[in-house]
Amino acid sequence: MAKNKTALRVNNVSMKFNLSSEKVDNIKEYFIKMIKKELMYQEFWALKNIDFEVKKGDRVGILGLNGAGKSTLLKVIAGVLKPTEGSVECFGKIAPLLELGAGFDRQYTGAENIFLYGAVLGYSKDFIKEKYDDIVEFSELGKFIDVPVKNYSSGMKARLGFSIATVVEPEILILDEVLSVGDKKFRKKCEARIKSMFDKGVTVLFVSHSTSQVLRMCNKGILLENGQLIAQGEAEEIVDLYDEKLGMERDEG
Repeated sequence: MAKNKTALRVNNVSMKFNLSSEKVDNIKEYFIKMIKKELMYQEFWALKNIDFEVKKGDRVGILGLNGAGKSTLLKVIAGVLKPTEGSVECFGKIAPLLELGAGFDRQYTGAENIFLYGAVLGYSKDFIKEKYDDIVEFSELGKFIDVPVKNYSSGMKARLGFSIATVVEPEILILDEVLSVGDKKFRKKCEARIKSMFDKGVTVLFVSHSTSQVLRMCNKGILLENGQLIAQGEAEEIVDLYDEKLGMERDEG
C-alpha cells in the first residue's frame, strides 16, 4: 500500500560531468585532440548520493546556493538527464516546466508554436484546438500571438510556454524558477494557477531562490549543498537552515 502513496522516489542518484581542463581554441583543434586522445578532463560531480522520497500531494521546495545541483536534480527527475549512478521512480504523469519556451521555433508565430510545443508535450492537435483560446487568454499576448516568436522578449516566451504547459493538470509538476518570469501581476496569476492544482492533489517539486515563495507554496523542503542533500523536512525548517547558510556566506564574503 505504501507504494500507492509515493509519487516519486530518488534512489542514491549521482551525476558526473567531464569538464575539459584545458582551453581549446576551435572545433578543429578539439577533434584533433580528441582523436589523438590528448583531451584532459576533470571529473565534476554535480550530484552525489541523493536519496529521498516524495509523498503524493506533497509540495517540495528545493533550496541551495548557486551550483548546489538544484536544476541538475530536476533534469534527472524529469528524464532530461540520465544519472551516472542510481535511479528515479515516478508514480504518475510528470509535467516538467524547466526551460519555458525552449521547444519553440523562432520563425513561427506564437499561434503556430502553441501547436508545435503542445505536440512536444504530448498533447493531440484536437486537444490543443479545444484549449487554444484558454492558452492565448492566459498568456495575455493578445495580437502578439500572430507575431513570430523571434520578436518576443524572454518574458513573453515564458508566459506562452507556461500557458501551454499548464493547460492540463499532471500528477507531478516540476518547476525550475519559472515563477520568476514576467511582471508581478503575471507571476501572481501563475502562482494562482499552480495553487489551484494543489487542491486537486498535484505533487510539486519546486526550485526557487525566493524563500517567501517556497513558504507560500510548499509544505516540505530539501536543502542541497555542493551536490549533496544536507537536510530535508518541513518547509519552514529548511528555509530557516537556508537563510542561516546564506547569512554565513555573506559573513565570509
